[in-house]
Amino acid sequence: MTVAPSEAASRGDESPGRDPARDPSPEGERLRRIEWDAITGVMMREIINFRAAWKQNAFASTVQPVVYLLAFGLGFGQLVDKVDGHDYIDYVSTGTVATAVLFATAFSAMFGSFVKREFQRTYDAILSTPVDVEELVTAEVLWLAVRGGLFGSFPVVVGICFGLDPAWTTVFVPLVAMLTGFGFAASGTLISAVVRSIDDFSYVTSALFTPLFLVAGTFFPLTGLPLSLRIAAELNPLHHCVELVRDCTFGDLDPTDLARVGALLLFAALMWWGAVNRTRKRLIA
Repeated sequence: MTVAPSEAASRGDESPGRDPARDPSPEGERLRRIEWDAITGVMMREIINFRAAWKQNAFASTVQPVVYLLAFGLGFGQLVDKVDGHDYIDYVSTGTVATAVLFATAFSAMFGSFVKREFQRTYDAILSTPVDVEELVTAEVLWLAVRGGLFGSFPVVVGICFGLDPAWTTVFVPLVAMLTGFGFAASGTLISAVVRSIDDFSYVTSALFTPLFLVAGTFFPLTGLPLSLRIAAELNPLHHCVELVRDCTFGDLDPTDLARVGALLLFAALMWWGAVNRTRKRLIA
């Protein structure tokens, strides 16, 4: 039996060819919600791909931070006795956790999401299934955050091999790295959805990410910097990551660390919101 258009509308039937998950019009826009089955499905895809190339991913995400650790820790460690009461190699090993998280999340999100969206058209294929943009972005960012928590803890393990004596609160380091990684994975996805060319990532790397990890207290205390830079450092999520990791590793947790956790949560929420909205506009446009 043929159904008249007016009758179909009264019954709530969708018009042919309309994808409610991607239709920007008010009548076609689906309710905003997160379905964990969809997130799990996207994450399983990422895990399968990771299993096929985990050696390359682990090498790229851990070697460079460890090189920084060995170069600065063992090199300058011969010239510097103590920093804030700690051996310099211990000071750097805890600081480079933030660097490892940055490399494992932000860079992977930038290049990975751009390639999958613009070249491989993977996002188009995923969104043709019962997955919307919120779930797609959340799943990919969450997976990179888990990777960041794993790879980001590696410098502390190296530090232990060189004599670092960690407190029991070191078990919280992967959680700090994961929280920081979520924010930076989302920021990488956001940047990927903003830039027009993959070549533009060089500007982001040089002008944004490099200053962030250099002025985060990773290699030297920020107390000797001008007041304006010390204030700016408090807006740097990597600085909060560094301080939290050090306090966890050395057993120096205090109430100010709760404020640092709050700052990382706020950063993660803002970056996720921006990544979802910009990615939706990029895919729909």
